[in-house]
Amino acid sequence: MRKPIALVTRIDRSDELAWAALLAKLLPESEILPFHAMDDEQRNAAEITIVANPDPRDVAALPNLAWIHSLWAGVERLVAELGEAAPAIVRLEDPELGRVMAEAVLAWTYYLQRDMPAYRRQQQTATWRQHAYRRPGDLTVGILGMGLLGKAAAGRLNGAGFRVSGWARSPQPVEGVDMMDGPDGLDRLLRTSDIVVSLLPLTHETRGLIDAGRLATMKAGAQLINFSRGQIIVDGDLLAALDAGHIAHAVLDVFETEPLPPTSPYWQHDSVTVLPHISAPTDRNTAARIVADNIKHYYATGSLPTAIDIRRGY
Repeated sequence: MRKPIALVTRIDRSDELAWAALLAKLLPESEILPFHAMDDEQRNAAEITIVANPDPRDVAALPNLAWIHSLWAGVERLVAELGEAAPAIVRLEDPELGRVMAEAVLAWTYYLQRDMPAYRRQQQTATWRQHAYRRPGDLTVGILGMGLLGKAAAGRLNGAGFRVSGWARSPQPVEGVDMMDGPDGLDRLLRTSDIVVSLLPLTHETRGLIDAGRLATMKAGAQLINFSRGQIIVDGDLLAALDAGHIAHAVLDVFETEPLPPTSPYWQHDSVTVLPHISAPTDRNTAARIVADNIKHYYATGSLPTAIDIRRGY
């Protein structure tokens, strides 16, 4: 009899039950139990937990864990709350997530390329004015973060005819992308990009990365898309750059506090498009299948899937 697998979440109870049912179907030889339904014996027996924004006290109440599988791709909150003493953490790496994110990056890049914010403002004032068309090949889109999501987005942008630059922490080649790395590379990408897209993980190195100095480095009139984490951009510095007109527009899908408070100046700013964290929702069916396959592999081989580097945060 296999040991029970704990499902530890702080998501809506109906969503949690849907995850539990699907995982149980994919892992018929295992017992998938929501944490709140487990007794002390089951909690002590569990060596695997599947988590989604878990309460760290609940994870700590599973004393014999060998590893943790996250249902999300972003694990910075998990790392921050559990600390370096946490068991091995495996994050979700779902190609479907890459496809959906690439779709969103292309869609909102088109939104900026085709001057949609300007036409939205014109409608509010009944202004009939046509803007000059900008070809995709006339624009450079710079992607910050060239992991699974960044590579997928670069491929879609290339296919649409945009010039694409990419920045990563360390050197790596990516076909069709003008790759840059290190501090000098970051400054060069910001100087040369018409649209900058952030797909970076949140770590101690990327927190506050896009500040007043780096915003000033960007082209006058450049535009910004943040689909990574709100803490990567310094809010006050971005608002100042938008107010000054140095940054023409920002599409923001992530924020330091979510939901975004009604008092945030972003809501009413003419040069900001606010999205409610919708750029790359997790697909329950594909994600559950990946989690189940990783657990089956562990049972078959005794080896863990590739875990994150907790010190780096990804």
